[in-house]
Amino acid sequence: MSELSQTCEDIARIAKSMFDRGLTPGSTGNLSVKLSDGSFLITPSGSSMGSLEPSKISHLSPTLELLDGDPPTKEIPLHMAFYETRPSAKAVVHLHSTYATLLSMLPDIDPDNVLPPMTPYAIMLLGKVKLLPFFLPGDNGMGQSVRDLNGEHAAVILANHGPVVSGRSLQKAAYAYEELEETAKLAVLARGLNPRLLTQRQVDLIERKYPVDK
Repeated sequence: MSELSQTCEDIARIAKSMFDRGLTPGSTGNLSVKLSDGSFLITPSGSSMGSLEPSKISHLSPTLELLDGDPPTKEIPLHMAFYETRPSAKAVVHLHSTYATLLSMLPDIDPDNVLPPMTPYAIMLLGKVKLLPFFLPGDNGMGQSVRDLNGEHAAVILANHGPVVSGRSLQKAAYAYEELEETAKLAVLARGLNPRLLTQRQVDLIERKYPVDK
């Protein structure tokens, strides 16, 4: 099977798994992959992550011309901003999961690092997760806000919207996304309970031993 065909199958399989586990409802969310020839696969506009047809996934040229499949999601600028600023990025996952989206709405979170240091795994897979402002869906300002970060963040959360996570592969980006959502769930459930967080020394040790790829 060609890289193109295999990646289309992988996108449909991973998207369905995430949909089935409630990580993105209805026709929300989008996934993309950068292929070895510099072209891109990205989920089509208005599609449900639960019922993607591999043959209809949008195949875009390196200059973003539609080569095959259905018309792509309107969130292309958001995805491209990660590919342009993070050399290691080969995939981007953007979903509307419940706890991470809720966390973005709370008044006392740190906009420079939305996830509190609760477990080592979010730090290892994501680094610091930046909160970005609210934008209308499809607004080119989302992409520009990611570019303004100069590739310093593997993941962001769009306020009142949802997370966007990049990775070296689609599977790694999906794993990192799931870790983000689970950490956000812990953070929301533990509010008011005064949980014992990792110390700054522990965080520093994790970051040194497991730096996030740029």
